[in-house]
Amino acid sequence: MTHKVDYSALRAQTLGAGADEEAVTVNTRALIDKVLARYSGDWTVLRELLQNAADASASKVTVKFETVPSSTVPLPQNSTPSALAKHTILHHTLKRLVVTNNGQAFGPNDWSRLKRIAEGNPDETKIGAFGVGFYSVFSDCEEPFVSSGREAMAFYWKGNSLFTRKLQLSETQARPETTFVLDYRNTTTTVPNLLPLSQFLASSLTFVGLSNIELWLDDWKIVAFHKLTAPGYNVNIPRSLETKTPESLVKVQSVLHETAQLDAVWLNLIGWRPKSANLTSSAAGSKGTPQSQSLRSFFSRFAASHSNAAAERAAKEDKEAQEAISEDLMGEQKGTVFFNVRTATLATSVSKNFALELERATKKPPPKHSTLAVLTASHIGNESSSSNLASRVVDIFASVLPYKAGRVFIGFPTHQTTGLAAHISAPSVIPTVERESIDLNARWVRSWNQEMLRAAGIVCRIAWSGEIDMVKDKLARVLKEDGRTKISESDITKVAPNAIHVLTGFTFGESTPSSQVGTLVEEAFWTCDKYASIEILSSRGVLPSQHVRLATDELSFVEGIPVVPAALSKKAAGFVKKLVDYGIIVDVTTADIKKELENQALNAKQLAEFLQWLVHKLRIADVDAAVARSLLDVAVANDEEDENRVIYLGQIKYSINPSRIPVGLPVPPATIPFKFTKSVDKTLLESLGWEDLQIVPWVKFLLDRQAPKGNGQDLEADSAFAGQVLSVVSKQWDGLSPSSKSTLVGLFASKTVIPTKLGMRKPADAYFASVKLFEDLPTVTVNAVKEKFLASLGVRKTIDLNLVFERLLNSKEPEKAGPTWSHVELVKYLTSVRNDIPRDDIQKLQTTPICAAENDSSGRRYKVTDLYEPKDELRPLGVKILQWPGIYRAGSEEGKFLRSLGLRTHPAISELIDIISTAAHSGDVQLQDRALRYLVDFHHQHGYSGAAVGASKVAFLPLEGKEKGHASPSRCFTNEQVALLGYEVLRRDLHPHAAKLGVQANPPINECVVWLIKNPPESHRSARQLFEYFASRLHELGGQPVDVLSKADIVPVPVKSISASEKQSSFKRLQPNMCFLGSGGRYADIFDYVDFGEAANAFLIRCGSKPEPSTYELAKLVVQEPARVFSTFNGTEKYLGLLAALAQSWSTLKKDKSLVRAMRTSPFLLASIEHQSSSKSARDSAAENPDFDDDDDDDDEQGTIKSWQLATAESIVVVDDVINYSLFKGNILAAPQEEELETFYLALGAAPLSSIVVEREKIGQPNRDQAPAARLKKLVNERIKLFYHDISKDQISRDASWLEKHLQFLAVSTLQLQKTLKTHAARHTIETSAILSNHPQLGPTIFFKPAVPDLFNVSQSLLSIALHRPKPQQAIVLTTLLETDLSKLRARGYDVSRILKRRQAEARIAEEERRRRLEEEQARIQAAEAARQERSRVLEEHKQAAMPGVFPDTPEQDNRIGQLPFEPNEMHKQPKGFFENLSKTFADRMHQARGKPLELAGTSNLPEVSTLQSAIQKRLATSAHSAPTPSPPVANPQHLQQNLVNAIKASRPHNSQSVVSAPVVNDVTETQTFCDAKPGQNISLVGEASSGIKIFVSNTLANKQKFMAANLGGFNFFSSVILEVAEAVHIPRQSLHMFYDEDSSTIAFNQNGALFMNYRYFEALHFAGVQQGRTEDAVVYWFVVACHELAHNIVSDHSAAHSYYTEAFVAQYFKRVALAIAQPAQQSARRSVVPAAEHAEPPPRYSESVE
Repeated sequence: MTHKVDYSALRAQTLGAGADEEAVTVNTRALIDKVLARYSGDWTVLRELLQNAADASASKVTVKFETVPSSTVPLPQNSTPSALAKHTILHHTLKRLVVTNNGQAFGPNDWSRLKRIAEGNPDETKIGAFGVGFYSVFSDCEEPFVSSGREAMAFYWKGNSLFTRKLQLSETQARPETTFVLDYRNTTTTVPNLLPLSQFLASSLTFVGLSNIELWLDDWKIVAFHKLTAPGYNVNIPRSLETKTPESLVKVQSVLHETAQLDAVWLNLIGWRPKSANLTSSAAGSKGTPQSQSLRSFFSRFAASHSNAAAERAAKEDKEAQEAISEDLMGEQKGTVFFNVRTATLATSVSKNFALELERATKKPPPKHSTLAVLTASHIGNESSSSNLASRVVDIFASVLPYKAGRVFIGFPTHQTTGLAAHISAPSVIPTVERESIDLNARWVRSWNQEMLRAAGIVCRIAWSGEIDMVKDKLARVLKEDGRTKISESDITKVAPNAIHVLTGFTFGESTPSSQVGTLVEEAFWTCDKYASIEILSSRGVLPSQHVRLATDELSFVEGIPVVPAALSKKAAGFVKKLVDYGIIVDVTTADIKKELENQALNAKQLAEFLQWLVHKLRIADVDAAVARSLLDVAVANDEEDENRVIYLGQIKYSINPSRIPVGLPVPPATIPFKFTKSVDKTLLESLGWEDLQIVPWVKFLLDRQAPKGNGQDLEADSAFAGQVLSVVSKQWDGLSPSSKSTLVGLFASKTVIPTKLGMRKPADAYFASVKLFEDLPTVTVNAVKEKFLASLGVRKTIDLNLVFERLLNSKEPEKAGPTWSHVELVKYLTSVRNDIPRDDIQKLQTTPICAAENDSSGRRYKVTDLYEPKDELRPLGVKILQWPGIYRAGSEEGKFLRSLGLRTHPAISELIDIISTAAHSGDVQLQDRALRYLVDFHHQHGYSGAAVGASKVAFLPLEGKEKGHASPSRCFTNEQVALLGYEVLRRDLHPHAAKLGVQANPPINECVVWLIKNPPESHRSARQLFEYFASRLHELGGQPVDVLSKADIVPVPVKSISASEKQSSFKRLQPNMCFLGSGGRYADIFDYVDFGEAANAFLIRCGSKPEPSTYELAKLVVQEPARVFSTFNGTEKYLGLLAALAQSWSTLKKDKSLVRAMRTSPFLLASIEHQSSSKSARDSAAENPDFDDDDDDDDEQGTIKSWQLATAESIVVVDDVINYSLFKGNILAAPQEEELETFYLALGAAPLSSIVVEREKIGQPNRDQAPAARLKKLVNERIKLFYHDISKDQISRDASWLEKHLQFLAVSTLQLQKTLKTHAARHTIETSAILSNHPQLGPTIFFKPAVPDLFNVSQSLLSIALHRPKPQQAIVLTTLLETDLSKLRARGYDVSRILKRRQAEARIAEEERRRRLEEEQARIQAAEAARQERSRVLEEHKQAAMPGVFPDTPEQDNRIGQLPFEPNEMHKQPKGFFENLSKTFADRMHQARGKPLELAGTSNLPEVSTLQSAIQKRLATSAHSAPTPSPPVANPQHLQQNLVNAIKASRPHNSQSVVSAPVVNDVTETQTFCDAKPGQNISLVGEASSGIKIFVSNTLANKQKFMAANLGGFNFFSSVILEVAEAVHIPRQSLHMFYDEDSSTIAFNQNGALFMNYRYFEALHFAGVQQGRTEDAVVYWFVVACHELAHNIVSDHSAAHSYYTEAFVAQYFKRVALAIAQPAQQSARRSVVPAAEHAEPPPRYSESVE
């Protein structure tokens, strides 16, 4: 945890120390320069000096620039003032700036503050806060001078320190003014731009107390400003305004309004622009700015083409103005501007803490009272006194009046704009150091400034009220002059410019550079009113905004609503938009319009405008129908043409469509006159809820109204008016709806509205003019009326039938009525006028008996509907036929007319059935057959559908086999098998016509099912017949009928015989789903089987019968009756087959939870227990008992007898461990040892044997020698993959990768295993050779006894964790794989090539990784070389003449192609530091560990170990001391490193089977006494180590195979060492080889890049240590050997160069070797678990060279 320090105590201790205190020193020059770096701006010096003058209460300031002539440009020959002035501006430079003011003279405190920086003015009413303003003079002046009253002070420098001297002036020297004399630091400052400077001076007079400012250039007065202020008056602050800021820091107490006048007199020289260049100047701290006209001229070149004309015009005016100015530079111009200033008195209230913090930041306390002023331009004319062109160019008041955007003044203008057309003077606002912006960053200063800005917004709002009051006063004066009180539009027009000026002046925009300033001011401006309102000019005068509306439409019909004038909305759009955006002013609402409509009546023009406006709003969805209705309800209009009529728009329902009802005819009062709607679209009128006046209500109105007397517009009395109305209705008749037509017919029916020649008649009493049968008929006389319309009204085209009957048919006065007519003649007459016969007359004709029948002599008359057409096919039926003389043609007009009256063409089906039924019951068989034949023959022609016939309940159809029997179509059928069910069968000759007669083939299947259930078959024969019938209707069976049948007892099943004498003596009935089809099979004894033939069986299958019982049924039966089923099977084989079937269907059975519960508790499972039997009699009895099995496989003297019995699942044990079962088989009920049954038993609750056997291991001490464990682990990891190849994935519990990573092996001395059965007291203790257990440190571990290795026990232990449920035969297979050699396994068919390929793949992956690392290292080397070359190139470019002590550059080395560079100078560098110490340490350890000489057969000439090590160390240490001759140039380290990498990459495998070479001796020219001897080799390939490294042995070795068998383990250890070295150095694995040659003295050799290492030396020096886990010495030794051989890839001889590269390899890669030696602690801990054995055994023969 971090130690805490009490810094407060530590500080106190430091301050209390006795050391001398020291003041902090300041570099004054640097401080001033840094301050001025932030204090820069336009006219900074003048601004500060003017502010000082204002603080001193001065009224006048004179600014004078003194110049010096040019030393290169002489004075002009023309000495006119204009020429001299031009010369001065162009060529003179500034010498001095003199600023004089007539304010109070400096006092002692003023002189004192003048000498101190950053002290500031302590007077809180003064602007200066930082005390650095005066020091702005040092921007151009080195040593300023100040004179004030009777004293003067001069500043001067000593080094970087500033000093002052003060002088008391004499009476003659003293002046009342204060003068600042600033001599410019150099004479290169040009004359400033006079126009911007003059504009700055003009703006300086706005808020400060100064009245006069003069600007001089040498002896010329350039400009003079004079400010006059009229007496002010206090402004009334509206009560609705909140004068306190939101945080209550500032409150506006009062506001004073003043009008100021600023006069200016200036020389034309100000506006003159030299042609040579734009003048800029830094005089008086000004950076200078180009003239606006020059910028405009510059950018005019980039203007778009459409502005060329304007640009040319502006350029022309500018040119003319410059010409006018040049002619008279000394000419004077005058100008005056007016502006309003409202100065507010502020009272501040801050907390004590706030005041302290603010004083700390500003060096002065916050003022208790302050002022804040707002300047706005006056609307009166602001213009210069001269109107000539020269004066218009010079806008000297440009920065005085805030026409576009005002500025914030803190004494003088800052860069900060206000966002509106008003200047704001806030002397108490705290600026930034440079006084160009407002500080809104520091916490306390920010809060103060924000409140001040909010106060400015309140003052602006008060200024607004004052400005708008002026507008209100002017409007009152206008009304007073005209003697009026009501405001007109012209009055508003007169004051609108003033209002627009006010609105535009207070339209806020974005302020710059800080937008927050304008936001704060605007926020306070709008929110300070308590009622969120503002006074504004409207069409009804100046009113509060809540009473003013924004008129978006032309609303002349409601003139009383005050709206914003259009001029304001257009020219002050920005302000009006803000009013709308803030919700201060809203659009004219319907409530406003409604209120105005309630107060006034509309004239005709206003009514038309109102309607047009309203329908427009409805069209664009601005108002809805309800709102429109409310407006109409209150609107009232006067009809100017009818003075007595008042139009209430809320009562209007109709509008007139002149195309439907002509204008001028009487209309209902609820109809709007057409003159008001003629210009309005019809659809829009409908949106008002006004419908077109329709014919029906119009006619109702005409019929109901009482016509005024004398105007002749009575519809029932005036035939002309009636004709006019009928004509209108007639034109619209075709377009009327049926209901409208019906209504009109009803209206006219009882009214005398039809003009006839006999007067006005009702429609039914009038006849068309075409009816001329009688002369005295009232025929119609109206014209222009459609006949169809009159006919619809009831005007007759035919004579009344009663009249006809009276006059023509049966007249009792023949002399009057004329001759009588027959029914044939009457029909012909009526046919001729049929289209004109009224509907009532048609009905009368249908109900009146007017016709005679054939063969009827009684003279009786019949209705037409009672008679049939005279056809031959109808006469045999005995029906009444119409009497018609001659040939009757049904297609004639008379025939059609008679059919329309109801003459029948054929009898209806019901009538025809009645005819057949009557004939059948009366015994008239002929009539019955004729009627049936008619029914069949005319079935389709007359539409006698089978459904209609079949629906009859009359029994009229003859039956088969019953002469007098008859049945209805629904009670007889054509399928003769239905007789089995008691149904009737249709007579056979009618079967082809059954469909026409409505007869079905079979009864409804549901009825048949009900019949079968009520009448089940009594015998096998009857059952077969019935079931075959139902089988023929299988397609109809389904759903509920099948469900009912499946549960009905309809299947007769013979009862099984109890004895041989009782054979099928009786039957029982079963449900179809409870019996099975066929002869039975293995389940015939426990289930009921039936067989009624193929067809009948198909029916039973549909009803639920099955060929075999389902597993669910089997399970249900065996669970309910296990003992019966077991005894029925009479043996275990069939019962086990039954259980196997259930096991196969377990996935389905387990879904039935109730069945599963029953299976868990029922004793239906078969299990076995083995008993020992010592007598033959017991075995014989077991043989007789089918539940006992003799164990033929037991070789014991006493055999075992297996007994089978039924038991519950929880009492049965599943054998998952054969060893345990062999021990406890007499104590447990064992499940059958079949995998499927075992899974089934376990699912039902059986316990695995392993779960009830408690094992207790007794493990001895671990062996010291754990090499067998390592060998066994490697063997298992290799062979387990072969074993897994034939095992399914679902059986594998742990895969090979998991076993390789987690499973450990440990060799121990003893192993015992005690096993106890949980449910019994049985216990067994056995000796074993392998046990799987969990080691506390290693995890899952197989403990084994290496003395008696039994790989079968190892396999059993391994499979117990590798597989879910291992089997004995699997342990045998794994044992075979572990014990058998790879070559034999391959001969037996195992795919051992995968193991070999895996080894090759591992080697390939390692090689790719090594190459990748080499490439990365080579890339780093190349990058370093490139960097070195770049540095060399840079040094070469900057190389100077040789200095003493500088070494000459190293010459470049000429490397030959194909030859690696040699750096002999590197040989002088011995390994030092880390490597040297480690090398020494390892050498000492090797020397101490193996001090004895190496003694091997045939190797007596080998040196001792220490001698070998010393030789190597000596070679490495002394090789640098040999003087090489000649001395090649030195190469850089990057080249050396690249050479080493190339040497490693040059290593390659040896692809030959042998290495045979003769000894070679080479002379080395480096020294005269040294020769290089290379022994010869004679070795051949014999095999590979487990790592894949090839092994060569000497060809002189007698028994190579025996040697390999004895030393293969050692070769594996050796390969692990050299592979570790190769990994660190990135040597390709394929280039490494091992060899053994007992006669050779060679430790290693390099054969064309292939590296060979002698196993003989490893065996003698390192084998024992490596075997015990100590590999450090071996790795270092063979690392040095490998470096030696790698050096031969560069230099073949053992020369000094070879020694150099050997040493370089060691130095380069030893660090990696050291890191490789430091293996992870986990491996060390694992090796330390078991102590090393004294005598190590070689590992098994893991790998051989397989051909």
